[in-house]
Amino acid sequence: MGIEEMHRTRGRVVERAGDAMAALRACASEWDLAVSETAEGVIMDLPGARLVLQPTGTGLGIEIAAPDDVHLRSAQDNLTEVLAGGGIEIGWEDVAAGALAPGLSIGEVISCGQSAPGFLRLRVGLADAGRFASAGLHFRLLLPPLDRDPIWPQIGKTARVDWPEGADALHRAVYTVADLGTDWIDMDIFDHPDSPTCTWVRDAAPGAPVGIMGPGGGWVPEGDPVLLFGDETALPAILRILRLSENEVRAWVTASPEDLSALNADPRVERVDDLLAALAGTDPGEAGFVWVAAGERIAREARRHLTERGLPRDRFSAVAYWR
Repeated sequence: MGIEEMHRTRGRVVERAGDAMAALRACASEWDLAVSETAEGVIMDLPGARLVLQPTGTGLGIEIAAPDDVHLRSAQDNLTEVLAGGGIEIGWEDVAAGALAPGLSIGEVISCGQSAPGFLRLRVGLADAGRFASAGLHFRLLLPPLDRDPIWPQIGKTARVDWPEGADALHRAVYTVADLGTDWIDMDIFDHPDSPTCTWVRDAAPGAPVGIMGPGGGWVPEGDPVLLFGDETALPAILRILRLSENEVRAWVTASPEDLSALNADPRVERVDDLLAALAGTDPGEAGFVWVAAGERIAREARRHLTERGLPRDRFSAVAYWR
């Protein structure tokens, strides 16, 4: 997409412009965002959008450019929320007040069964399911209370997304695309006790409304080889990466043999009892990428281990899928 075709919005911070700039620089550092100083201003590359900050004598000018309205409004929401946390307001030239939250589509339950002994498979009818075929492995599943008419999140007057609260609050969990067609999307949900999602899915009748928000969470890791480490909760993402990656992929998982199903015969997959021990015994080489997804303790220890080994931060990802 050419520069002239980008979607844009502009705003201005009039009061506490210096604090706003400091807060955004701190966020850029925390999130490992690329930052450059040009004659145009301070440029920050956000996921799916570009932010240009222009300090002037009358405040801080802000411009967001993105390839589509979803990324534009998502960046606008995030930026507004970050500064609002410090009591700083942005005056935007335009706000899509009343529109559904960026990236949100409303679908309905088609069916629920089992894809493996430990997993429920939920199929949701979704008119624009095709947009989840690329750009992100994951999405957020929004589940309204079954005994109430759903209230979906909308963009508010300040550009921040207003989420329903109290009795209308939505359960919001992140899942991986397991399969999809032109008008449906499948997800595999790890079946475990005290799971609000599992309880909702078992009780929901066909036709029950759900929200699908995304895609997000990054695409297939770029590396050769790609080394995957995960527990049961990461198995759907591992399956999708194994299917989509064009490079060499190997995976070490702690899922049960029954839940591994056909992957038991896949020479790229090894079932292990200790993910950290498996991680310590592998080498990604000069061009490999290491991907770890498990409980918070495992993810934290994996990050520490890989950092101490000297693996550059852009060559690994260690994410907590649960606490």
